Amino acid sequence: MSQRVVLITGANGGLGQAIARAFLDEREDNALWLGVHTRRDQVERLVAEHPARCRCVSLDVTDPSAWARAMRELTAATGRLDVLVNNAGRQADGLLGLMQPEAWRRVLGVNLEGVFHGCQAALPTMIGQRSGRIVSVASLSALLAPAGQTSYAAAKAGVLAMTQALAKEVARLGITVNAVCPGYVDTEALASLSEAQRQAALARVPMRRFGQPAEVAAAVRFLACPAAGYITGSILKIDGGIL
Repeated sequence: MSQRVVLITGANGGLGQAIARAFLDEREDNALWLGVHTRRDQVERLVAEHPARCRCVSLDVTDPSAWARAMRELTAATGRLDVLVNNAGRQADGLLGLMQPEAWRRVLGVNLEGVFHGCQAALPTMIGQRSGRIVSVASLSALLAPAGQTSYAAAKAGVLAMTQALAKEVARLGITVNAVCPGYVDTEALASLSEAQRQAALARVPMRRFGQPAEVAAAVRFLACPAAGYITGSILKIDGGIL
């Protein structure tokens, strides 16, 4: 397996960092482009650790022009893109009856439209190569929507439908398109829960523990690897057995 060029969005969070490290561990010559819109500190630390292998790229996933700039920069430097990981996400939970339209639009903008813009930006390069892997991070909420997450669940469910439709469109071009649905994973989202909320969440997980970011990252890396070339349009839940 030769060097691969990997673009990861939302690379500043706990899950994005774990995914980046999974690809760094895969091969010593993998080149990572780490997309970030705000809070660059974690990405900059990773770039400092691996200056020859990582680059930080400014990327607002909701802005098509930002995607175009990022792809121009990436392809000018590398000439290719092998893996796109759509990991950027946003939550703004609340009851639908009280939700402001702008809050709804922001959540769908990042979680759903961001994936659309990313896939559309990456496809010309991947089609030209006749190869590529697209992996989108959705959520268990797309399959088991909880009260108070109408916007987030709807956006992530849209990602799953987009994944399956796009997989059919590009299957003959050597490009696979898959998604993962993490459940409760021990990242920043869980850190905000009270102890009572954490215990209630744990009670729903048959394994009686939260997932680790590295466990989700391992699944993403597998779906992106050459050996997974016959897997496309698949939805992989990573939830400790909830569903």
